[in-house]
Amino acid sequence: MKQHDTVLVVGAGPCGLAVAAELRRLGVRVTIVDSEPVAGTGSRAILLWPPVLEVLDELGVGATAREAGLRPQALSYHLSTGRTVRVGLGAENAPLLLPQERTSALLEQALVRYGGSAERGVRITKVVQHDESVVASAQHPDGTTTDLEADWLIAADGLRSQVREQLGVSFEGEQLPTTFLLAEGRLEGEISRDSIHYFLGETGVVLVAPLPGGEFRISGAIAEGTQVSPAQVQRLLDERGPGGLRVGELRALSTFVSHERAAATLHTGRAFLLGDAAHVHSAIGGQGLNLGIQDARNLAWKLAGVVHGRFDPAILRSYEAERRVAIRQTLATTGRMARQAVAGPLARRVRDVVWGGLEAVGAMDRWWAPLLAGWRSRYPDVLLGEERQARSSSAWRASPRPGTRNPHLLPKPDDRLAGRFQLVTWGGPDCELARRGRELAGELPDVVAHFPLGGPRERFALLRPDSYVAAAGGPADFTAARSLLDDLTTI
Repeated sequence: MKQHDTVLVVGAGPCGLAVAAELRRLGVRVTIVDSEPVAGTGSRAILLWPPVLEVLDELGVGATAREAGLRPQALSYHLSTGRTVRVGLGAENAPLLLPQERTSALLEQALVRYGGSAERGVRITKVVQHDESVVASAQHPDGTTTDLEADWLIAADGLRSQVREQLGVSFEGEQLPTTFLLAEGRLEGEISRDSIHYFLGETGVVLVAPLPGGEFRISGAIAEGTQVSPAQVQRLLDERGPGGLRVGELRALSTFVSHERAAATLHTGRAFLLGDAAHVHSAIGGQGLNLGIQDARNLAWKLAGVVHGRFDPAILRSYEAERRVAIRQTLATTGRMARQAVAGPLARRVRDVVWGGLEAVGAMDRWWAPLLAGWRSRYPDVLLGEERQARSSSAWRASPRPGTRNPHLLPKPDDRLAGRFQLVTWGGPDCELARRGRELAGELPDVVAHFPLGGPRERFALLRPDSYVAAAGGPADFTAARSLLDDLTTI
């Protein structure tokens, strides 16, 4: 028996659930399967940075997530000199601390809300691509087998992805040599719950992060083969922490290792890879889950537009190019953090002096916090597969810059606008740009929504459905923005 759907998603972790829910929100038929019989449990990834919070807001579960989680006000780096560098986050940059099992449950709730459901205990044993479809052989919990045929396949089945292997895509990189201890539970003693704490001592680094329900996460590198126990957690705190903290009842105690790997390609034929099936990296900085859910957001609106006949299929080539840049940016950031955390004596002294100076002039708040929050990421101009020269001589002066994200300029999370570009014009509802914006939205109502705003100067910003700026500028640049949309659309 062969079952046919528009998109088959393999893997019902948070990234698979996110892309399936986004596609259902955009009106695409989706089957999502997972080899595990029940949903995963455990805290695992706990940091949800602003781009992921945008996705949760889009899917209608952001408010519930915020009620269940914690929003830290700062990152506190406790240096070996005794000084603390406190990086203020503010509403724009603060992540949400929420256990991964809760994030997954909310994403699955959103999927159900949009008419989808995850089929668990279904193992994919073979994948064959054809010119117009992909066929995956599936083994069900009762032992029966079926062929799942879809127009498109998305592999979100994790680090040891069977789909990636079936597609013949290599996973290049290595396992990092460090073993980390991870404990969660109660702590006794004085430590603020408004910060994520990094103790950068002479004997090593330990993370202490608050969790919902009054608990804390404690993590740090340990020697390979170390037997983990509550006593070992206490030794880690005593040797590297601030002193005066006592480990109480622990709910979780384990070890883990990190990898730095990336798939040789993220897009082959009618198949795409995202999340840990596409890339993994150091756990430092808590960026992994965020990178994967941004994969999902990048792909969903493009694939839905192609499925509905609104966008030229060439737009799908931009998924590889844009997300490859994002992977490199994340690896560079986490690599820099890892090197600074394990710096030797001389480098540590230099780091402490530099960080102290940067804090004194406010640079850590202005630069480091937005970097971690994702506001400094930038995409190349590759929506149609090849990086293009600017269409306007003044494009390089545009503000906000194309390919960037801006915390003050985000698409409205409205299902009625889902999958559409949002054109914002300034200068009042009667200015020339507003008139041209109304005309464009009238000609392409399924592609563009127009929002005229006031202001003394005529300018515009064209926002992609995933919140990146597609084009911006003044009246002289509007023709270039219109040309971009003409290139993308098939209408």
